[in-house]
Amino acid sequence: MRFLFATAIVAFPGLLFAQGGEGSPTSMFGSVLPMMLVMFAIIYFLMIRPEQKKQKQRQKMISEMKKGDKVLTVGGICGSIVSVKGENATVKIAENVTVEVTKSAISSVINKEGTAKETREKT
Repeated sequence: MRFLFATAIVAFPGLLFAQGGEGSPTSMFGSVLPMMLVMFAIIYFLMIRPEQKKQKQRQKMISEMKKGDKVLTVGGICGSIVSVKGENATVKIAENVTVEVTKSAISSVINKEGTAKETREKT
């Protein structure tokens, strides 16, 4: 009999928490989980998704580079592409001066028509 009484005393607080009353761990978990999901959604749409879009746009720009495009390198050197071979591009920066750079070192493709067009669309 003492064993049953001791078991009931030990199990009683567990039964209170299992019923989901105010302040119980289950009700707290039920209110924290939706908030965590909302925070993850906010982080995804404000930080992760825009970075993925930028990365896709950059990959597209790098894959579409061709001979004659005006480019700007990460180091700030402007020039035009002479040739593209695999992961490298040869850039002409002055008369009789060419530099071989990796495609990932090119920060942007500058086309006079494209640049003017982009500024008109932004305003």
